Amino acid sequence: MKREEDRARPGPEQLEFLPEALTAAGAAHRALLDRGATCATAESLTGGLIGAHLTAVPGASGSYRGGVVAYATDTKTGVLGVPEDLLAEHGAVHPGVAEHMAIGVRRLLGADYGVAVTGVAGPDAQDGQPVGTVHVAVATPGDQTRVHQFRFTGDRAGIRYRTVEGALSLLDSVVRGSAEGSTRA
Repeated sequence: MKREEDRARPGPEQLEFLPEALTAAGAAHRALLDRGATCATAESLTGGLIGAHLTAVPGASGSYRGGVVAYATDTKTGVLGVPEDLLAEHGAVHPGVAEHMAIGVRRLLGADYGVAVTGVAGPDAQDGQPVGTVHVAVATPGDQTRVHQFRFTGDRAGIRYRTVEGALSLLDSVVRGSAEGSTRA
């Protein structure tokens, strides 16, 4: 017999899913499955929300290897291989940091694609970057990367959820071969 305290209780901390992000997660999942490919995530400002949206898709284990929440700078360097000098010179909110995070998580978890996000959700600016500045990178097989910068407005939660949608849409686009943004080898 289950005790009352053993039951899951909904509360204000319960995760909410953004419908647009779930749609983007489903599209990315299908694109990965169509190519027999997998992805991994490295998240800073979203704190695991991208992985949560990907795993909400039925059959996600066929395309999602896992993720790393690299909120702290030393996690970005120690786990994902972001160069310390890059962080010292530019701070964590920089396209190069997102690129290294994406490549690092792709290699670490043995995925075909790595998607990474870093940015400023607020309420205050960070590293000279205004609230709403977000860098998303997708690393492809062979460690080529596509990077996109977003400038979102709104509150902290809104910025985080729009980052999830943007990252999943970019992943889908890259996997399908039609991404916008810069390509770097």
